[in-house]
Amino acid sequence: QVQLLESGGGLVQAGDSLRLSCAASGFTFSSYDMGWFQQAPGKEREFVAGISGNGDSTYYIDSVKGRFTISRDNSKNTVYLQMNSLKPEDTAVYYCAAIVSGSYTPSYWGQGTQVTVSS
Repeated sequence: QVQLLESGGGLVQAGDSLRLSCAASGFTFSSYDMGWFQQAPGKEREFVAGISGNGDSTYYIDSVKGRFTISRDNSKNTVYLQMNSLKPEDTAVYYCAAIVSGSYTPSYWGQGTQVTVSS
């Protein structure tokens, strides 16, 4: 069955870095765009970063440009989110998702990993 398993979250201080990983199984990983979403307490889940199936194209929301980097290793069926210069407002549960290319609706979701940034 399809599985997306995130890891790498934790409690850090402002200015620190974290690297999130999402290991995928049960579907043809390279055929899907992959995305990272965040959901802060009391807020809706929102898109943070995305990457095309072959890794050639990446997308970010303005608030993370220059600080976060999304990448993927199709040989390992894994997508990453390198998060640098973390801010307290980055605190959220981070979810990875598999997205059919050309669609804006994720087909599969992971269970999420908590990132907490203290000031």
